[in-house]
Amino acid sequence: MALIFRPHAEEAMTRRGIERGWVERTVLCPEWQEIDPSHPDRTRSFCAIEELGGKVLRVVHWAEGSDIVILTVFPDRDALKRRRLS
Repeated sequence: MALIFRPHAEEAMTRRGIERGWVERTVLCPEWQEIDPSHPDRTRSFCAIEELGGKVLRVVHWAEGSDIVILTVFPDRDALKRRRLS
C-alpha cells in the first residue's frame, strides 16, 4: 500500500507546515473517521497532532486499488466541536 499525494495536498502541506508523517499517522491510525457527505467515496480521517499544539488534522482521502490517494489536508479547528455534537 502506498500513499499517493495529489498536488493540492502537497501544496496545502507546504503552505501550512504539515509534515508527511503527520498525514500518514492520521490516515493509518485515525482517532476517528467519517464519510464525506458531499463525496461518499471519500473518507475524512482525524487525529490530534501534538506537534501542532494538539490541533486536529483532517485528511481527505480515498482508496484506489491497494493505494490511498490523499486529496487535501488541513488543521480542522472545529473538528472536536462537531465530534462532540454527533
